[in-house]
Amino acid sequence: MKARVHVSLKPSVLDPQGQTISKALRSLGHAEILSVRQGKYFDIELDSAVSKETVAKNLESISAEVLSNPVIEDFQIEILD
Repeated sequence: MKARVHVSLKPSVLDPQGQTISKALRSLGHAEILSVRQGKYFDIELDSAVSKETVAKNLESISAEVLSNPVIEDFQIEILD
């Protein structure tokens, strides 16, 4: 079984890297770009013998405790198969 955890800054948190990317894209002629928010994702391979409910519960805990900083980041879990 595979899962993907998407981690991104909360909307209220400034994103200097996203702002820099946005400015660079506009300077390259992409005037349609209004803003960019950067993030990251983790592809995780899991034992398929474990139930999806257990996997979801464990990934929720792992995402909150290890993969993200809950003060400034949000995360979304996607079970791929």
